[in-house]
Amino acid sequence: MGPVDIRVERGGPPRPRASWHLRANAVVVGWLALTVVAALAGGVLPAPRWLLVHVFLLGAISTAILIWSEHFTVALLRVRTPPRRGGLARLGLLNAATVAVLAGVSVGPWQVAAAGAAVVAGVVLWHAAVLVRLVRQALPGRFGHVIGWYVAAAGALATGGVLGGLLAADVGHGAAHERTQAAHTVVNLFGWVGLTVLGTLFTLWPTVLRTRMADGTRRASRLGLRLAAPGLAVATGGLLAGSRWAALAGLVAYAMGVLAALVPPADALRRRRPHSGAAWMLGAAIGWFEVALAANAVVVATRPAAGVAAALEPLLPLVLVGFVAQVLFGSLLHLLPAVLGGGPARFKENAALLERGWAVRLAALNVGVPLLVLPVPSPVVLLGWALVLGSAVAFVALAVTALVRARPASWRPSPAVAGVVAGCLLTAAAVVVATTGGSGPASVTVTGSRTVEVTLSGMSVRPAVIEAPLGTVLTLRITNADAQRHDLRMETGERTPALAPGQSATLKLAALGAAVDGWCTVAGHRAAGMTMRIVPTGTSAHAAAHAPDLAAPMSPGWKPYDASLRPAPGGTEHHVEIRADDRAVQEVAPGVRQRVWTFNGTMPGPVLRGKVGDVFVVTFVNGGTMGHGIDFHAGATAPDGPMRTIQPGERLTYRFRAEFAGAWLYHCSTMPMTQHIANGMYGAVVIDPPGLPPVDREYLLVQGELHLGEPGSEAQVAKLRAGEPDGWMFNGAAAGYDHAPLRAEAGERVRLWAVAAGPSSGTSLHVVGAPFDTVYKEGAYALRSGDPGGAQTLDLAPAQGGFAELVFPEPGRYPVVDHTMRRAEAGAHGLFEVSAS
Repeated sequence: MGPVDIRVERGGPPRPRASWHLRANAVVVGWLALTVVAALAGGVLPAPRWLLVHVFLLGAISTAILIWSEHFTVALLRVRTPPRRGGLARLGLLNAATVAVLAGVSVGPWQVAAAGAAVVAGVVLWHAAVLVRLVRQALPGRFGHVIGWYVAAAGALATGGVLGGLLAADVGHGAAHERTQAAHTVVNLFGWVGLTVLGTLFTLWPTVLRTRMADGTRRASRLGLRLAAPGLAVATGGLLAGSRWAALAGLVAYAMGVLAALVPPADALRRRRPHSGAAWMLGAAIGWFEVALAANAVVVATRPAAGVAAALEPLLPLVLVGFVAQVLFGSLLHLLPAVLGGGPARFKENAALLERGWAVRLAALNVGVPLLVLPVPSPVVLLGWALVLGSAVAFVALAVTALVRARPASWRPSPAVAGVVAGCLLTAAAVVVATTGGSGPASVTVTGSRTVEVTLSGMSVRPAVIEAPLGTVLTLRITNADAQRHDLRMETGERTPALAPGQSATLKLAALGAAVDGWCTVAGHRAAGMTMRIVPTGTSAHAAAHAPDLAAPMSPGWKPYDASLRPAPGGTEHHVEIRADDRAVQEVAPGVRQRVWTFNGTMPGPVLRGKVGDVFVVTFVNGGTMGHGIDFHAGATAPDGPMRTIQPGERLTYRFRAEFAGAWLYHCSTMPMTQHIANGMYGAVVIDPPGLPPVDREYLLVQGELHLGEPGSEAQVAKLRAGEPDGWMFNGAAAGYDHAPLRAEAGERVRLWAVAAGPSSGTSLHVVGAPFDTVYKEGAYALRSGDPGGAQTLDLAPAQGGFAELVFPEPGRYPVVDHTMRRAEAGAHGLFEVSAS
């Protein structure tokens, strides 16, 4: 094959296409400038590494790919340029979506980031459809095989965008999150970027070397794509499914495709050695790409799928700087002089400007890459960053100079392009301003010191609120108790490294002078609620939550406590294990998640049911971090043995005989009981009265108080002592059964059991529109079916229990409330959804 020239026209006045590329590449250079800003401002950004990667890849690289893959397609196929309006719309949408992703992940809400990821996927699929249409319009030619690489790359980014949206929405936790992260990384880097670069090299590399294309290029291209694209799909699927060997097999197939695709560039290299900065940078980039691919295969082969993302993270500079950045710099070194136009003399002048000092920049960048990857001392890592960023800054400065010098005096950017560029710049400014916190007073008198254990788990920081007197020097011992990586950054600048599961770190803070916020900087975790606050006592700046919005929807994935009550099991002896846990996180009101103390992980704990005379053998295990005990009101036994407090890891056997019928409370017996009960350590024991008739349905409602805030914090304890709950709950969620109504049919008899867990308030249970015809309270019937009277409420003092029966007269929605209306309006409210029989 003869040589191919894919450059924009050099001679004469700039044509419209060149003018368009001049404007569009200004956006790419703008994103490169913001990448440098993100790198230099990393210490004050909410997710510094994530932001740096995505400003570069999603901003600069994706914009460049969108521009140049369309241009190369038009040039290679020799077809008419598509309407510029469509290209401008895709460019604008991509950059707007990038803004949304950056902002949504950095400061929330996550829905903004997920929507941005969806738009990114939609834009690249639109872009792919345009390329396919151009191929169909073109006459058969020798370069059509290249476009298949661009279309496959667009499919990879669409997949990566969907996975990124799932990560932003925090769909999947622990190992599933890590597998999704690994798949997201691999499909974006080796798919969107890797496939695009490999396809472009078939024509760009011979052009840069000024030699002819190798014979067999088309065959190598088709073979490479047939191996690389399916291989990448298998690798991505294997990582998602947690199958290490499937992922490795996919990477091997991808690597074979890469080797096949690199045969023609290698043949061109044998004929002509690199002679320009562009050629040397592109050659070095391909070398780093092969190293990165081999390293990735080793990681996948030696790590479980859930550990791939963490192992790949230290290798990112290898790919991002060594491969991706050098490809971009090398390509623009070759292409920008032609885009800038101005005739042969201006072309040479701009080429000389852009290649000024290229050898030094090339050396600095390629020496800096291994310093960012290898385990070297931190001063050496800083040297690596200085070399890499110095090379990038030099290129951006030269490119901006060339762009400004090439701008015709009469040229004015279109409003849309101006909006894109302004949006990019404003995004970086907004992120830095919004996420840079104050550091409190410059000088604070030290009044004492204190050490606090902090746990990172379940998209929460525990404790979420730390209160300390002004001037206290706090030392935080931070442990990652989750199955995925977390860190903790304080707005005053102190931060931990990324902590793998089980790892710990210590932060010593400055003397406390004002409220200080902290958060996990892993992408999306701050927006998901992984935050904490340190509050000086004696100030009003505490984190006590406002009254929840009970009309708001519950969070996706929330499941109500199952209120249906099953019949008493057979037999007369029942063996049960109850495990105390003070680390669970539960949604206690619509959109409000907080740490609770539980039995068997739920609030309320499991229901025990039996008949009079049954024996219950309870193995009580303390799986928490503090002392806990348990007290069954249904049993009669000396409390100093089975009700004693046991320490974490200990267990005891609690045996009691149910001598009396009724609905009984059980709860934690450790002092202060108010706190242990209020934070969720309660449940019910139901002992059937003799001769209890069958009914169509039975439900149990355990009413408890809602005290928002970190369990045991000073703010929460103050509310407990004042008897001022933030709300009331049925079965552990305020207004939960408004969002997940209890079911019944018209004409059915329903038995509604109830226990008032308190700790300080009872209930006056009432069903609107359906009077009770049976009431059983504290071991005795107050009303039986067939009596002439009826009852409006089942009134229970704290720790009392009973049941009421009713028949729903017709289909409809029947509220069930605590008729102490303050409590009903603050969450003690639910619904029966009654259908026709």
